[in-house]
Amino acid sequence: MACSISSLLATAAIAQASSSRLGKRLDNGLALTPPMGWDSYNHYNCAPNQSIIESNAKAMKDFGLADLGYHYVITDCGWTIPERTANGTLTWNATLFPDGFPAMGAYIHSLGLGFGVYSDSGVQMCMTGFPNQTGSLDYEQTDADTFAAWGADLLKYDNCYSSKERGFPDTDYAPLSSPGPRFETMRHALNVTGREILYQVCEWGLDFPSAWAPQMGNTWRITNDIIPEWRTIFRQLNQFVPSAGYAGPGRWPDLDMLEVGNNVFTTPEEQLHFSLWAIAKSPLVLGSVLNDTLATIKQSSLSILSNTDVIGYNQDSLGKAANLTRRYTEAGLDVWAGPLSGDRTVAALVNWNNMTVAATLDLPDFGLQSAGTVKDVWNNKTLSNVETSYSAQIAAHGVLLLELGNTTPAGTYQAERCGRSRDGGMSFSNVYGVTDSAAYTLTIHTEHGQGEVDIAVTTSASEKLIKARVSSGSVTVPITLLASNNNIISLLTKARVSSIQVAAPSGAFYPSTAFSVSGTAARYSCTPGLCAPVGAKITNLTQSGTASISIPHNNTAGSARYVELTYINNDIALATSWTNGTNSRNITVAVNDAAPVRLEVPLSGRSSELFSPMRGWGDPATLGVLVDGFGSGDGEDRIVVGNADGDAGVQPYGADLVGITVT
Repeated sequence: MACSISSLLATAAIAQASSSRLGKRLDNGLALTPPMGWDSYNHYNCAPNQSIIESNAKAMKDFGLADLGYHYVITDCGWTIPERTANGTLTWNATLFPDGFPAMGAYIHSLGLGFGVYSDSGVQMCMTGFPNQTGSLDYEQTDADTFAAWGADLLKYDNCYSSKERGFPDTDYAPLSSPGPRFETMRHALNVTGREILYQVCEWGLDFPSAWAPQMGNTWRITNDIIPEWRTIFRQLNQFVPSAGYAGPGRWPDLDMLEVGNNVFTTPEEQLHFSLWAIAKSPLVLGSVLNDTLATIKQSSLSILSNTDVIGYNQDSLGKAANLTRRYTEAGLDVWAGPLSGDRTVAALVNWNNMTVAATLDLPDFGLQSAGTVKDVWNNKTLSNVETSYSAQIAAHGVLLLELGNTTPAGTYQAERCGRSRDGGMSFSNVYGVTDSAAYTLTIHTEHGQGEVDIAVTTSASEKLIKARVSSGSVTVPITLLASNNNIISLLTKARVSSIQVAAPSGAFYPSTAFSVSGTAARYSCTPGLCAPVGAKITNLTQSGTASISIPHNNTAGSARYVELTYINNDIALATSWTNGTNSRNITVAVNDAAPVRLEVPLSGRSSELFSPMRGWGDPATLGVLVDGFGSGDGEDRIVVGNADGDAGVQPYGADLVGITVT
């Protein structure tokens, strides 16, 4: 396969909070890897009973899931009664749970599993459409002591009926005070019990909990509820992006329970769902029926949930989450990748299209050039010495999931892997360029100190010959590459070439303050320290509102350049998560007379959308896209950033613009 080069690892990765900004983290010795288990809610809603819980717990053991790491059995909403007992404690519904919670917990423990319970930080539990059930607000220590006495190993703690200032509505997506202190109160109460209880903060991603929940919870929900609809997967992943850097041993951002096995997704969709939850290091909590008197999980779904490779990526000791590294919106593809222990990498190419596609995953999109071993997980194949790219058919709404080992960084072309011997030299075929440019540099490394070398760089447009002399084992020369996989570097030399390195050019940054605005677009001066590195942004980019700039060009007509957008999007889908909310916004780039290129960007906000300065709308991120049309202007290239065709969809406003980098 062909070799390629890109600087995308540095220039196209989504901006994440650095480790120095993560703040305090809980260190209670629990959840050193993401928790795994089963929860009753997704399949049984708020109507569990003892038979349901015990039969599914037994199935988790009998089906071998417990041996794979699925440990906690969680009884979600619907287990208690509307009022507390005379002594002020919670108790179980004796009709639904005739043997009681202590006995049911003992049964779960007898299977070698963990006993999980559920409560709420408000005056009632989340029970819309069911009889009211009292919550734990103002009874935190009483309830923590009760759960500990029952032998609970996990508490899932919800956020309904908790907004006192608004009269305790079911949900309040704009509370007047942060929910953090309520969750912290229960954290302290659990500590007092002396029992080790894994604590799941279920705050729905309201107040950017990744900024405060890691110091109190082992896991924290960063999205509103998953729903049994395919569109929910895109929504939740877009909200996860700014939280990826907060994952680590003992504290994990939670994408919510799995829908695998609930007969709402196709097999490829279930594979994608499970894969992305796993590599994002989300807790893997099953939400389907495993076995009860009416149904048993399908074998195909059970096989997906039992895939030891995917589970291994989730439970990897390194504890670093994968994240979005490249999005090809118009092609309907995402690239997600992250590091694993043992100098391995996991990468996923996601197909959002409603049809099967023949797709290629370029390794430089996530910072690699080649891999000595590649495991294609869902296609059950293993290959050796894969260079630059990997191609496969990906089913509609499916995923190509790869584990790569013995890798080299992007830009490093080892002769033994990528070179092809030829008379008097060596050829490196299909060299990848991220952008059309004459400012690449080629460094040739040889095993002999000196010697003449003739270099031929061939693109689809031209061939250029260069003469150079190797001194002290290397030589560096400028070369021209196109943004394609069709570049070839041929070397004619008596010296033995050991490797070559190709470095992409650095880009020129153009701040939003240098753009002209028209129509609805408006300039906005940000709170000091925000909207870095400019301190300002352009808002209200719509179909009739644009930002434009003219820059000098030195490319031939019709050139394509890699454009990195520094954007801000904090359009969080909370109330809209049940319908058309996506946690994304479009932004388009058009150059000269070429058609606009669309990029759908995820959330970027990394601070409270309720109480912080600018409500998260001052937190930038970066994502890149290849744009055609450069070089066709009269000495200048006119770049127009907007939201072309935005009014035709559900995103009439584009992401805010902080600046662009043109490579």
